Amino acid sequence: METIPTSSWLNRKASPLIIAGPCSAESEEQIMRVAETLAERGRVQLLRAGVWKPRTRPNSFEGVGRKALPWLIKAEKEYGIPFMIEVANEEHVKAALDAGIKHVWIGARTTVNPFSVQSIADELQGTDIPVFVKNPLNPDLQLWIGALERLHVAGIRKLVAIHRGFSTYQEPTYRNSPNWEIPIELKTKFPNLEVVVDPSHIGGKRSLLKEISQKALDLGFDGLMIETHPNPDEALSDPKQQIFLDKFESFIDQLEEKQHHFEDSVALNQLEQLRRLIDELDHGLMEGLKRRLEIVEQIGNYKAEHGVIVFQLERWRSIIEDRMKFAEDQNIDPELVHGLWNEIHKASIRLQTDVVNRKLSD
Repeated sequence: METIPTSSWLNRKASPLIIAGPCSAESEEQIMRVAETLAERGRVQLLRAGVWKPRTRPNSFEGVGRKALPWLIKAEKEYGIPFMIEVANEEHVKAALDAGIKHVWIGARTTVNPFSVQSIADELQGTDIPVFVKNPLNPDLQLWIGALERLHVAGIRKLVAIHRGFSTYQEPTYRNSPNWEIPIELKTKFPNLEVVVDPSHIGGKRSLLKEISQKALDLGFDGLMIETHPNPDEALSDPKQQIFLDKFESFIDQLEEKQHHFEDSVALNQLEQLRRLIDELDHGLMEGLKRRLEIVEQIGNYKAEHGVIVFQLERWRSIIEDRMKFAEDQNIDPELVHGLWNEIHKASIRLQTDVVNRKLSD
């Protein structure tokens, strides 16, 4: 599928799109208080609350279930802001639709399973409600796109992606690694697809939410989905990543929304000159890379003629040590250099292997 047709279907009162609410719906009193508080300033376009909570381990709070749905509908009618909830299977979808819920999201644990996404898509077929799709737990862009496509095939046209970060085995700064390049690539492939960032799940703690939220806005994403609770320390799920409800407006006020385009003609002209320099440098890099690969192919031929193995561990160690030292001397990001040379090395190994295979087949 070449495109996932979408449009800015939300009647926005402000940009960016702000979605807020507690991690979990815990009581009718809590829901009504959150809705009333967030409706006062009109900054929030959608409210969120977990009704069914997929948890990693049993005997954890898994949400209050169906009995929360009337609370959400009541709050929506009284304060005028619709609630959205997570659905993980067709039974959740049916219950939500029967109750009158008009917005749903598919969580990361569900997106990772195409069978689950398909069952939700089948249940939603024939409806016209907005569906938000979180990225899968693992950093797999195609799996994320596949979930959106399944919903599109089922006739869902009001689609929004939610970037909530990716699980990692490393000792992370964030609860879930942002891997910003993945949602950026999604946005690049589908420019009309709105992508909302979920700082609460990326950060995992309140102290990181402002930094992540501002980064999302600086990168030009379409909105934020932020968890807030009247008393987060007593929340039944994810207490550390929820903002105090009475501090939510000041939190939003601290964020700066940048312009998408230059309005000053002098600044725009300077930008274009710098971009032309970047283009020239990139072309030079590619010419150098082309020449490097030509030499790699010559080395491959030489190894094939003398019966020498393709991968030379000591040579590779010497290369990476030298390039990392040079990067340090030049004050270049070592992670960038290491990643770049890894890709170049993999391409070199493939090229030399092809050379050897051709020699063998001759």
